[in-house]
Amino acid sequence: MSDLSSSPRPSPQPRTAYAAFRSISTRWMDNDVYGHVNNVVYYSWFDTAVNAYLIEQGALDIHAGGTIGLVVETQCNYFAPLAFPQKVDAGIRVARLGGSSVRYEVGLFAQGEPLTAAAGHFVHVYVDRQTRRPVPLPQQLRDALQPLLRS
Repeated sequence: MSDLSSSPRPSPQPRTAYAAFRSISTRWMDNDVYGHVNNVVYYSWFDTAVNAYLIEQGALDIHAGGTIGLVVETQCNYFAPLAFPQKVDAGIRVARLGGSSVRYEVGLFAQGEPLTAAAGHFVHVYVDRQTRRPVPLPQQLRDALQPLLRS
């Protein structure tokens, strides 16, 4: 068992830490009984922000593309509540571009706020649609991700 107390505590990040943004509307059903957006919705927003970017860039064909991304790791830290009817801005960046995998990082901001209400990541391993075996990242995908790459 690892000692979690030795890990630095994550903190909210500014908008300047992200390379591209997508606006997302909260929905009535996103709120839970505690009056804020339920934690599972944040992961849906991560997927929405990244995949919409890839589709818009022509790097992902969800219907007929031979290569698809499968999530193999995900994580999120929460700093401030979000709730319906707020608008959310999802900032995205790429932290690591591997041979067949990508680590995406997403920051969720209440519209107009300077710091993330939540921030997390997920890792896609890109695989052949039929065999589900890892494949090298297609050049069109690499080209689309290059502007998102942050050190």
